Amino acid sequence: MSNNKVSVVLGTQWGDEGKGKLVDILAKDIDVCVRCQGGNNAGHTIVVDGVKYAFHMLPSGLVNTECISIVGSGVVVHLPSFFEELEDLEKQGLDCDGRLFISDRCHLVFDFHQIVDGLKEGELGRGSIGTTKKGIGPAYSSKASRSGLRVHHLYHFEEFERRLRTIVEARHKRYGDFEYNVEAELQRYRQLADRLRPFVIDSVEYLHKELAGGKRILVEGANALMLDIDFGTYPYVTSSNTGIGGVCTGLGIPPSKIGEIIGVAKAYTTRVGGGPFPSELTDDVGQKLRDVGAEYGVTTGRPRRCGWLDLVVLRYSNMINGYTSINLTKLDVLDVFDAIKVAVSYTINGKEVTSFPASLEDLETATVNYVSLPGWKENISKCRSFDELPENCKAYVRFIERDLGVPVKWIGVGVGREEMIAM
Repeated sequence: MSNNKVSVVLGTQWGDEGKGKLVDILAKDIDVCVRCQGGNNAGHTIVVDGVKYAFHMLPSGLVNTECISIVGSGVVVHLPSFFEELEDLEKQGLDCDGRLFISDRCHLVFDFHQIVDGLKEGELGRGSIGTTKKGIGPAYSSKASRSGLRVHHLYHFEEFERRLRTIVEARHKRYGDFEYNVEAELQRYRQLADRLRPFVIDSVEYLHKELAGGKRILVEGANALMLDIDFGTYPYVTSSNTGIGGVCTGLGIPPSKIGEIIGVAKAYTTRVGGGPFPSELTDDVGQKLRDVGAEYGVTTGRPRRCGWLDLVVLRYSNMINGYTSINLTKLDVLDVFDAIKVAVSYTINGKEVTSFPASLEDLETATVNYVSLPGWKENISKCRSFDELPENCKAYVRFIERDLGVPVKWIGVGVGREEMIAM
């Protein structure tokens, strides 16, 4: 980790790649861990000494008791969930006192945002996005329409009350008279404001001072590139910029201050919710990936859709984010397969395509072109160096490296912190 530039961990696919585990490992060598976008619709699971920690909104760096963690300006925050997650972590023995801060520029997610999230999904019917219904999209909509409320508004409560009443009234006009007690919400947020005050900082000034002082900063991206509002499979995306651009806009850090950009890629592909997924397997092979990989969402518990690794997706992701290295995760899940396929291109309207198309209509007609690589049929979970891996397993990793032109620096071979090979 550099001490004069921030390092960044980003998801390369549709999320759930295992970013939290790498952040946890890297956090032992950093001073500050920061979230830059998203909300509690994200989900990381970290296993340390047999204890499973579930993170949704808070930075995974909290597992390291020497690390400061910050919820940055680009994150949208549901305060009841913020404190609920914090309490759950503290009940598991994590001492977060004085180590967790939140930007005064964060936008707030209210319960009415969550209600509206469900109503919007209902309106879409069969074309629904498959959101987590955590209110993230409606909160970002409030932000974009300049009607949202930010953390700092809590400390000018007359203005906070005026703005909240105005935005709720507007949502009632749009969606009808849904049940929502504004008076109770105002009372609750008076109390939450007092409770939150010790956590609130000017994160822009804080981060730049830490950088100037030589502190090592790690940015933890949420979701992944293929869910980016601009570059993902729109409209089946999240509501924030999940790529490298979201680091700059979500934290107030210029591009010149970004050093390592680590892309986390699962050794196969998964996604949750609706939307295109060219290499998806809806047969017994897909179910086998789901069962062996325990592919069920941390935030929702929903079963994830599963498929083979898609290098078209990873190439596209790398073009946008410019990865300096890759963490290949859950490679051990592929232990059970005789042969392993990898998507290398699509055929659309009779033409071979090697980059990810914008049009969902084109994707619906695409034929996926695969190469088949031999499996290794050995348990690799005990391997702790690259040389210990079976030859066919090493060949799989090298195949990915050659295609992307990016070195694989870490390989995940199990769920535990110790089950990670450093190259």
